[in-house]
Amino acid sequence: MSLLDTRVPAVLLRTDRNPFHHGTLGAVRSLGRAGVEVHVVADSTGSPVRRSRYVHHMHSPPPPEASAEQILAVLRRVAGRVGRPAVLIPLDDATAIAAGRLRDDLTPSYLLPEMPAILPERVADKAELAAVCAAADVPHPLTLVPDSPRRAADDAHRLGLPLVAKWSRPWLLPAGGGLRSTRLVHTARQARELHARTAEAGSPLLLQAYLPPGEDRDWFFHGYADRTGTVRAGGPGRKQSSWPRGAGLTAVGRWTPNPEVRALAERITGELGYRGVFDLDFRRCGTTGRYHLLDFNPRPGAQFRLFSDSAGLDVVRALHLDLTGRPLPDGDPVAGRSFVVENYAPFAALRTASASGGRELAWYAGDDRAPGWAMWALWARHVSGRLRQRLGRTAASVPAPRPVPRAVPRAVPGAAAPSLTSPTSPTDDEKASS
Repeated sequence: MSLLDTRVPAVLLRTDRNPFHHGTLGAVRSLGRAGVEVHVVADSTGSPVRRSRYVHHMHSPPPPEASAEQILAVLRRVAGRVGRPAVLIPLDDATAIAAGRLRDDLTPSYLLPEMPAILPERVADKAELAAVCAAADVPHPLTLVPDSPRRAADDAHRLGLPLVAKWSRPWLLPAGGGLRSTRLVHTARQARELHARTAEAGSPLLLQAYLPPGEDRDWFFHGYADRTGTVRAGGPGRKQSSWPRGAGLTAVGRWTPNPEVRALAERITGELGYRGVFDLDFRRCGTTGRYHLLDFNPRPGAQFRLFSDSAGLDVVRALHLDLTGRPLPDGDPVAGRSFVVENYAPFAALRTASASGGRELAWYAGDDRAPGWAMWALWARHVSGRLRQRLGRTAASVPAPRPVPRAVPRAVPGAAAPSLTSPTSPTDDEKASS
């Protein structure tokens, strides 16, 4: 008999078009293995997820910059196809925010946690998060919101360089615009230039004090706050390596007991009255030893399968159980369990699984091999394409060779002077390049 109520399907929702979003595959497998019918509303173009044996149906998603009305229209269409109430699981910030605001319109077709409609948006907004942390007495890096390019340069000097620049609402960033949600800024000029692109970014620029990375400093906490507000499932994890190195997503993580990180997670979710799945990122200050909350994601983190306890419970299964009125089993933490994303940490993936707690790979699974093979084929094309782009930029940056000047012939009495417009003379473009 399944732990979950298999009469209730699940709908996974994502507008982000990243084909390497392994968290989507993790949710598909977690629910599908428990016998739940899984529908995926996400871009399937080249995505390895669609190859999973546990996907019941792939549905066309809303566009990446969809409005709430567009997302609602798509979900209503999917509800008609599914034919019965389903647990809705947003997998990116934009859809989590939309689901919160649309909750009344989505019921009874979808089951969602009960909490204030604007709460997912409030915690996902980087500027709001600073205020939330201050109110809950949770450490957070000093954050300034400059109101002009000149003020951005002044604030950069005030905070000290390098510093971290973030867009307050990264889900509003235009695709293909070259703006990253977070970047390390090394000069006041860079801060000023970033602020000048505020209109393009769609939200305010934040400048944040930089906490240097280091061994044992990057931590995360995944959890599920049930209908009573009690944090269930999940746990604290330590980021052992990231992609890109020193910043970015978790490439290798390990389930590591940390009472202080757990206490901070329970404090902030309790103060907010948060309900549902959440993913928190922390960095420990090397000077004070305090854990600072960097991000609050109101949805499952990509590596949530790291926290599968002795009862087989993870945060996605906890959500399904709680929303369908089933009790959550009391499993024990599996300390030492590791999670590896093969395309970001291939050498770690090749090592033998650790004896303590075991290991889970993001893409490969013995009972669901097709997505792993599809990922490697797609990753090879991705890497070769990036390499061609880089080589093309390198070739374009090499200056044109200087023309070899011809010797000026000596004047011969009675002979015409050499023409200055001869085909052998340098062109204007050649002169400019030299």
